[in-house]
Amino acid sequence: MYKYFSSRALRWMQTMTFAIKEINKRNDLLPQLKLGLHIRDSCDDIPVSLRASLLLVNGQPERGSSADCSAVQRTVSSVIIGDAASGVSMALLRSLGSFHIPLVSYFASCSCLSNQREFSTFMRTMPSDAFQIRALARLVSYFGWTWVGVIGVESDYARFAIELFLQESVQYGVCAAYTHFYPVTLNQQALDELLDIIQIATSKVIINFSGESELQAILTEIRRWNITGLQWIASEAWATATSLWENFGDLMMGTLGFAIRRADVIPGLKEHLMSLRPPHIEKSAFLAEFWEELFKCRLNGSVNSHSHGSDNYFDRLPCKGTEDLNDVYSPYADVTQLRVSYNVYKAVYLVAHSLHDMSNCIVGQGPFLNGTCADPKNFQPWQLIHYMKRANFSALGEKINFDENGDPIAYYDLLNWQKRPDGSLHLVKVGFFDASLPTGHSLVINDSGIQWPASRSVCSDSCPPGSRIARRKGEPVCCFDCVPCAEGQISNKTDSLECSRCSEDSWPNTARDLCLPKSIEFLSYHDLMGIVLCVVSVLGACISLSILAIFFAYQDTPLVRANNMELSLLLLMFLAVCFLVSLLFIGEPSDWLCRIRYPAFGISFALCISCLLAKTIVVLMAFRSTLPGSNVMKWFGPNQQRASVLLGTVIQVIICLIWLFTNPPHVTNNTDYHSATIIIECVAGSEVGFWCVLGYIGLLACMCFLMAFLARKLPDKFNEAKFITFSMLIFFAVWITFIPVYVSTAGKYTVAVHIFAILASAFALLFCIFAPKCYVIILKPEKNSKKNIMQR
Repeated sequence: MYKYFSSRALRWMQTMTFAIKEINKRNDLLPQLKLGLHIRDSCDDIPVSLRASLLLVNGQPERGSSADCSAVQRTVSSVIIGDAASGVSMALLRSLGSFHIPLVSYFASCSCLSNQREFSTFMRTMPSDAFQIRALARLVSYFGWTWVGVIGVESDYARFAIELFLQESVQYGVCAAYTHFYPVTLNQQALDELLDIIQIATSKVIINFSGESELQAILTEIRRWNITGLQWIASEAWATATSLWENFGDLMMGTLGFAIRRADVIPGLKEHLMSLRPPHIEKSAFLAEFWEELFKCRLNGSVNSHSHGSDNYFDRLPCKGTEDLNDVYSPYADVTQLRVSYNVYKAVYLVAHSLHDMSNCIVGQGPFLNGTCADPKNFQPWQLIHYMKRANFSALGEKINFDENGDPIAYYDLLNWQKRPDGSLHLVKVGFFDASLPTGHSLVINDSGIQWPASRSVCSDSCPPGSRIARRKGEPVCCFDCVPCAEGQISNKTDSLECSRCSEDSWPNTARDLCLPKSIEFLSYHDLMGIVLCVVSVLGACISLSILAIFFAYQDTPLVRANNMELSLLLLMFLAVCFLVSLLFIGEPSDWLCRIRYPAFGISFALCISCLLAKTIVVLMAFRSTLPGSNVMKWFGPNQQRASVLLGTVIQVIICLIWLFTNPPHVTNNTDYHSATIIIECVAGSEVGFWCVLGYIGLLACMCFLMAFLARKLPDKFNEAKFITFSMLIFFAVWITFIPVYVSTAGKYTVAVHIFAILASAFALLFCIFAPKCYVIILKPEKNSKKNIMQR
């Protein structure tokens, strides 16, 4: 067993001797065999460890060393329990590989040792760092510490652990603000370099992979530099190092760390540890040194090079022999945190159970060639490792088994360093990590029981809902900017990597964290604008029908008769239709409504303009017929007038039918104009069809205007050509203005512009042509006489 001398290491050594004595007393385990041991101090140094191990495997115990092999027939060690350090264990395995000596470590946790191709004779009762690293990555992620500093001593243990952490932390969104290795022997230059990094960095959470001795030097400098507010995360190497609390309790308050599984009690161990007495310890350099340093006295006959090297060793008084371990506190006798000691205990029982399985082997059913078995009293070391790999036993009620790499199933206690009222350290279990549980349930934390400094450690603040993460080029993934979601997109969780687009019928709210149904827009009868246009449309139809009633009532008067009563009545009726057609443009559009409104608009105006064109032609023909020898009016009598109106309208009807049968108007949901609004509107379907309908109305209007313009100065009071001319000018002004406004607007305003053009042009025709006549009929009846009309 190898470990640099300390009170804790001495307890581990004594635990090994206790376990061996316990096994040797049992009748149910190895009844025919007894275990023996050689103990060597590795000094945590590879050359020292190699020298001692080679002496052991060659059967040559070091002269003057402590050995208890009275019950063992052979002096060659068949298995080595140690070392505590991963680096030393690796060196031993590489050196002893040709001997195939099994090596069982109780504290070496480097994941590199799980490589069975390179270290086929290695086993351990200490979980691999791969599990600890997974637990640490999930721990810092759990508390939102995405920006952490990672430091470690220059060793295989720390190097592999930090490499694993950097790989594992990526999937949890945790980044290393810095990684730094410092030498085992910390000089002032190395400390200053480390403290500069810690002080400058924005991270307040530090994960440290080292032992307690290196950390003591670092904490001393941190106090000297007056750096406060650090949250320490302990690796299992120092998660229970209570000796740090005495001098650095204020700095270590709230420390979190994973510690290996603890044994509540190992029956009889406390008594075994406390049974040391001077007569029994003088033969062991380890125990003698411990006793002399603990009681500050000198044992007679002890040879202790370490103590002799101290300046005041020879000034000490001889030990009285009445010293009692119960009178002083020492980590050696502290059995409240039996973690590594428990691992040592399990390591001894692993060897014992493997030998027991070997003893119970039945010839012919053995695991070796032709079913042979190994002789428990004379076996090869490689035969023992075969049984150790398949060991399955219980220790203190815990089921012990190993995976294919020789690693135990990982279980860690999450410890929080808290201060008791008396100022002492209280290691409080606030959670656990069980690798045997599913990934999402393997880490359990009791938040309410934790005490820590109010540490917040992030490179960039979390991106709130409504924004997404934008990585900064050349920086770790934890350093980012928050970019608001683009138009039409949302993110409904914190730190979204992407924004999602809302569905076609929804749109983001102002915060862009929720999709809301889009508002529906169309020109409704409930809108103020729709109500006004509806009232004006009905009013225009009523006025038209009222004038029609007046003309019908005064149909025998000279003024009505002189202005072609039949065409006038038809025009008034068609104007009323034009006013009412505008109502088809109000309300929620549908396919059938779209297919009606455009043809109805085109045909109604074609009827009106055709009537005006016929009236204008009649005026020209009437004056032409007054010329001597002219017989024109017989070619444009009432039948021809009706036919001309019908012909002008039929052409428009044909255009509309072609439009409806090829690519008719239809309803659509327009989101292009305003993304947050669904505009329900009618689209023309065929733009050619729409402009052909409008163009044909314009063609009729141009012909009407031309003829009315030619007849505007004909000398007769009943000549209405000048009124038609004026009405056509207004008609052109309205529709020429309508085109650019119609093209540049959208939604209900487009419909409103269309209705306004219909109403404006209809009112222009109504008032320009019929207002003067109504004025005479109603207000100036004396002028409604044949004599007055015939005056030139």
